Amino acid sequence: MNHKQTRRRFLQDSTKVAAITAATSALGGVHVFGAEKSAKLNIGIIGCGSIMGHHVKGLVERKEAVSISYLCDVDPRQIERTAKYMHGFQSKPPKQTSRYEDVIGDKNVDAVIIATPHHWHAPMTVAAMREGKDVYIEKPISHVYNEGHQIIEAAKKYKCVVQQGSQMRNSPVTLKAETLLKQGIIGDIKIARAWTAESRSTVKPVPDSTPPKGVDYDRWLGPAPKRDFNQLRFHRSWRMFRDYANGEIGDDGIHDLDMAAWGLGVDTLPQQITARGSRMMLHGHASDYPDNMNVTYEYPDGRLLIYENYPFTAYGLHGFDNGNVFYGTEGHMIFSRRGAFSVFLGPKNKKGPTEGKDLRGQRGYPEHMSEFLNAVRNRTPTKANPQTAHRSCALVHLGEITYRTRGRLDFDPKKEQFIDCDEANTLLGKTYRKPYGLPT
Repeated sequence: MNHKQTRRRFLQDSTKVAAITAATSALGGVHVFGAEKSAKLNIGIIGCGSIMGHHVKGLVERKEAVSISYLCDVDPRQIERTAKYMHGFQSKPPKQTSRYEDVIGDKNVDAVIIATPHHWHAPMTVAAMREGKDVYIEKPISHVYNEGHQIIEAAKKYKCVVQQGSQMRNSPVTLKAETLLKQGIIGDIKIARAWTAESRSTVKPVPDSTPPKGVDYDRWLGPAPKRDFNQLRFHRSWRMFRDYANGEIGDDGIHDLDMAAWGLGVDTLPQQITARGSRMMLHGHASDYPDNMNVTYEYPDGRLLIYENYPFTAYGLHGFDNGNVFYGTEGHMIFSRRGAFSVFLGPKNKKGPTEGKDLRGQRGYPEHMSEFLNAVRNRTPTKANPQTAHRSCALVHLGEITYRTRGRLDFDPKKEQFIDCDEANTLLGKTYRKPYGLPT
């Protein structure tokens, strides 16, 4: 029996799966997990940017039963910043490295949390699973459509736990809303709407320059095309460029698309996509992407999912900068990942249940991470598993591809190919720069 099998048997024996499951169903929160005596996991952190700081601070503040074995980033400044959040958390400081291979190659590491730019997500995730590591990976799990399949197959082959960072899947607000929807409070849901409505400002291009001291820039580029360093293509603003990211629809939008798919209750892919976008107001903007986008997805049974992106509003829609509406035959529900929902019933929009004061504002971060950690211990599935995550990420990729090609495309949900559009099918994958890329 190898080390990993022995370790996993120990973790399984150290927790009570049935008790955790029952308690979670009853209370729907991370506090249940905190009450259990859990085996300590050895965790590797890969990518020490802003969202990872949030994750690490959460692990520390909640005193999760983990030991952070590694902090990995190509920029030592980010490692230093993240290390400060760990003061007093563990007796032995984590190892620091710019090479993710050091983290996944360590047999003592049980799982990794990955929060890099999108173009590195799939290569690191597949490589980690090949080494027997379970993976919590920030959204979206894939930079291009076909990577979703490779993550699904790797998870099956290596029997690894995978959780996408779609935190609202585990929010108590979502659990309460889900109960109401399943009870049929708004009838049969026919249309789901998702939006990102936040003010954006023009970012003007800047000349190429020299990478900051200590940064392994070639490794930061990784599988992306070789380019001279540019400050806008680096920390935070890399989101504006197709080489590394998926635009607004794949950054904030993926959260709301995921919840739209959840609310609509779809377990397949759309058969027709229409998409439009333009440069509405951010003229001279450095981004590869349009500053607004509207995508409609039609499913085989006729249900619709609509995504809207507005860069000109600070007031949001229905009071939320990011949100959803689920339209049913008996009423509708306004839902937001900011931790709120409201129900309106009948022709007079009679007010129905809301999330309630006790749950208001809960966005699922601690619950989502705790579900992953306990799934690693117990070898149980996660809500944002690879199949579920792929269906949501597919909406990002299919919408973007349709926008870039004909504006309206038919898609075969079973073959997972566009119909009569070779140009679009080519964009389901991409070319990786050697020696980086997906493991074979």
